[in-house]
Amino acid sequence: MLKIFKQYRPNQIARYVKSYFRGRLFIMGVGAFEFDCGRLLPPKSQDLKALSALTEVNKEIQLLAAEAY
Repeated sequence: MLKIFKQYRPNQIARYVKSYFRGRLFIMGVGAFEFDCGRLLPPKSQDLKALSALTEVNKEIQLLAAEAY
């Protein structure tokens, strides 16, 4: 299943990744990502914008996990 996000909203994307745990997503203007074990995996291309988005979303996932405890 491929989820397409029309806008880059790190918190919304983090909630999606955390709830589905494994899959693929596409962010308009940023690129395609895969996620596994509730974390975004590095994209195939080493685009700085994509890597920045990856880091920001993974930090949001960590914050969501910390709030759960």
